[in-house]
Amino acid sequence: MTRVAPTGSPAAGAARRGPNHPGPAVGHADHGGGDPAGAPSGPPRANGYTHLPMYAVVRSGGKQERVAQGDQLRVELLDAALDSEVELDAVLVVDGERVLATPAQLAGSMVTARVVGTELGPKIRGFTYKPKTNQRRRWGHRQRYTTLQITDITVPS
Repeated sequence: MTRVAPTGSPAAGAARRGPNHPGPAVGHADHGGGDPAGAPSGPPRANGYTHLPMYAVVRSGGKQERVAQGDQLRVELLDAALDSEVELDAVLVVDGERVLATPAQLAGSMVTARVVGTELGPKIRGFTYKPKTNQRRRWGHRQRYTTLQITDITVPS
């Protein structure tokens, strides 16, 4: 028989979360327990942020990724040398309270990244056959990726 705690007690929340949950969020910024390391303090703004975020959505290899300065990003293989600088096409830039989305607004914006290295994706193995005709074919593929470190996001003034 399972014992159930009353709904108003602190043990009720622990019963719902399960035995492996770390418990109440102590020291977490969202719950008023202090700042995370390095985050600026101050009154929360209307959008809930204590600082103004800056990020961009970039396009590379037919895919779009959200990046911020200092992030590492894995894109399809680029023809660039190790430790070289690469420019990525920005689709959207959020600079604090400004949102740049149209081509006219993005005309002067630029996302710069440094090539950190290359790596291989998982091996994909395929097999095709046609029954009753002895037609069989095995094939495989392993995608190559370039790892980038986002160094700078610049926007026009």
